[in-house]
Amino acid sequence: MIPSYVFSLVEKDLDNLNQNLKSMVGARHPILNAASEHLFSAGGKRLRPAIVILIAKATLNSNIILSSHQRLAEITEIIHTASLVHDDVIDDCITRRGVNTVHNLFSTKIAVLAGDFLFAQSSWYLANLNNLKVVTTISKVITDFAEGEVRQGLIHFDLTISIDEYIEKSFYKTASLIAASCKGAAMLSKINSYQENECYLYGKHIGLAYQIIDDILDIISSSNYLGKPIGLDLKNGNLTAPVFFALTESNELKYIINSEFENESDIKQAIEIIKSSNGLKKAKDLAEEHIQTGINIIRSLRNINQDKYHGLVLMAQYILQRIY
Repeated sequence: MIPSYVFSLVEKDLDNLNQNLKSMVGARHPILNAASEHLFSAGGKRLRPAIVILIAKATLNSNIILSSHQRLAEITEIIHTASLVHDDVIDDCITRRGVNTVHNLFSTKIAVLAGDFLFAQSSWYLANLNNLKVVTTISKVITDFAEGEVRQGLIHFDLTISIDEYIEKSFYKTASLIAASCKGAAMLSKINSYQENECYLYGKHIGLAYQIIDDILDIISSSNYLGKPIGLDLKNGNLTAPVFFALTESNELKYIINSEFENESDIKQAIEIIKSSNGLKKAKDLAEEHIQTGINIIRSLRNINQDKYHGLVLMAQYILQRIY
């Protein structure tokens, strides 16, 4: 199976990462420390640091990565986790990765402070990489997160936004971090600027695909698989790819969303309409396009070791496989 194999390529590196994360985000205050412990004990796939490590191995043409690559992988996971803490507060999500969210376990105030603390810690470690180009590239991501959340907050239940605006929002919320961390890893390997930018585009496209697939799973998956309530994005008025495509076929869906799910049964009915439409298929096709573009980009990097880049192809295929 692709999933177990692709992560086995970076298993030792991820083991080191898991050991380092808790010590990296240790806080003096016991409540902040407990919140950090809770977050990283919940685990997760560690997909973003795995991608950073795969980029590092491919661009170095070595199974041994630099300590700066390892630290960048850790920084990437801390930034991602910080964004999840704030997302959960905004969306009032009760569970994440199958465990209680920080604001549910402690309080909203503690969750906001924990997220801020993690962003601050990531910035400190990022500065200590002593590479201004990497700092500039990664620090932009935190700005993108904020812009993505603000944009999303302004368009809840808005039926007038386009699929292009959805893609742009998805870039800010998800693809920006993956793209920037891929480029950062390439910069640390000291390859040429063209190859750095190609690594960025690889990350951008698989990041967009990841978000589209996440949005599909919000409609078709189970709470146990997602680790968060099913249909949460839809309930909060976050219109996503499968919803946009389904809306072109159903006036009834438009009416239900316009009414902001005023009846208790509206969410369930909306999900059934989306499932019976071509919305899911068209969203899958869109995700596949981005995955294939990412694979084509990484395959075009002829100077990257052919055996090593194969892990990046497998990672792209793994992301797509989540919906099959």
